Amino acid sequence: MSGYLLRLPVADDVPQIASLLVECWKQTYADLLPEGFFTNEHHASRVRQWERITTDLNERPEMGLRPMLAVLGEQAVGVALAGPLRSESDRATGAKLSLYMLYVLREHHGTGVGQRLLDAVLGQEPTMLWVAQENPRAIAFYQRNGFCFDGRTEQDPTAPAITDARMLRL
Repeated sequence: MSGYLLRLPVADDVPQIASLLVECWKQTYADLLPEGFFTNEHHASRVRQWERITTDLNERPEMGLRPMLAVLGEQAVGVALAGPLRSESDRATGAKLSLYMLYVLREHHGTGVGQRLLDAVLGQEPTMLWVAQENPRAIAFYQRNGFCFDGRTEQDPTAPAITDARMLRL
């Protein structure tokens, strides 16, 4: 695992993070997504998302966002983001934090970088997350880290073949 550096993302990282997210989705979910899903607009929406996140880190720290970027040399290879719970139903779980995303490029799976990202953004805090039921690798990873399904599921409106299931670590 030597060579990986974890650090806070900055505005200059945004294009690489957006490309990383699109590539991770292609690697993991391409067979479950509608044809034409990966448009220029899809990539642009990821750019806008991470422009907001990096801006909020500097201008609105009270939002409580916890992003972390994993780089190897100059290449972004993984990203994680945690923060406050968004809905009343999530707050009712007893969790104090939500893991919004954790993505690592396939060629870096098994290196420990995903574990380092998870630990960096969550620590040991009671946390909830949503995971695609069609992603057994991610489910096994979260289960190894103490997360359990609570029975709640929902469909992703942009990707109807993906069912998200809520997991908790309290």
